[in-house]
Amino acid sequence: MKLPRRKFLHLAVGAAALLAMPRIARAQAYPSRPVRIVVGFPPGGSNDIHARLIAQWLSERLGQQFIVENRGGAGGSLATETVVRSAPDGYTLLLSSATDSWNAALYPNLKFDFIRDIAPVASIAIGMGVLVANPSFPARSVPELIAAARSNPGKITVASAGVGSAPHLFWELFRSLTNVDMLHVPYRGGGPAVTDLLAGQVQLYFSTMAASIEYIRADKLRALAVTAATRWEGLPNIPTVAEFVPNYDATAWWGIGAPKNTPVEIIQKLNTEINAGLADPKLKERFADLGSTVFVNSPAGFGKFTVDFTEKWGEVIRAANIKPE
Repeated sequence: MKLPRRKFLHLAVGAAALLAMPRIARAQAYPSRPVRIVVGFPPGGSNDIHARLIAQWLSERLGQQFIVENRGGAGGSLATETVVRSAPDGYTLLLSSATDSWNAALYPNLKFDFIRDIAPVASIAIGMGVLVANPSFPARSVPELIAAARSNPGKITVASAGVGSAPHLFWELFRSLTNVDMLHVPYRGGGPAVTDLLAGQVQLYFSTMAASIEYIRADKLRALAVTAATRWEGLPNIPTVAEFVPNYDATAWWGIGAPKNTPVEIIQKLNTEINAGLADPKLKERFADLGSTVFVNSPAGFGKFTVDFTEKWGEVIRAANIKPE
């Protein structure tokens, strides 16, 4: 028996509405139990602090505990793999970061694909680095540094927090754009690198802002330039590297991801609540204290950003033939 067209359309719309109701109800009820945010690095670092600030905000807004779980190993990849293999129900989230993008090129044999297997939920912040020097280092600007490096190839030392770390990659981008030859000295972490920089054991370091800002303010380290494309309001008189080296732009980022196939309604709810937090003056100030700038985006916009970022730094890593330790 054929149904009249109008009745058929009415029934079709009704069926679609019935199918949508469980999804909407699930999103409205979410979260009904504690949510964990997995972080691939130890407590106290930039990744951990960004995660805890967002976890506290979401706990207060949504009435359930958002618990940070630190699961270090394999340069953060262990945490990402944990989330990839978790149920796509919104109760296991990832504090994703620039490290995930870099690892895609550093570790060719990963058991997952970050872009494919982690659904973007919300961006949190962008963090720039700062090129700092021991005060005894004679160069007081980026042009003076480049001139000194060209006059003394291989003799100026530049520290990093380890092969494949943000300070290392920020240095490699600088090296590729300036063609200078300096001696890279990798450390096992940013703490030892800063300690030796303060002691004059090494001369330069592409530091995270959070690790160096207090030493800069106390005149124990000299800031030559910030690594983002625009100046940082916390150090308005410090130029960008790009003011002297065209096309230089080196930043890190933090965000929240979820296993692929997590319901769109849950992702959108989290995105809305996180974006509300990023608009809160007190939370923005906390991020600014870390040298970060809040980064508001939609899930789709955040996804495109991570794809572009991964492609850019993959080229840098491959060109420099960087291999993890």
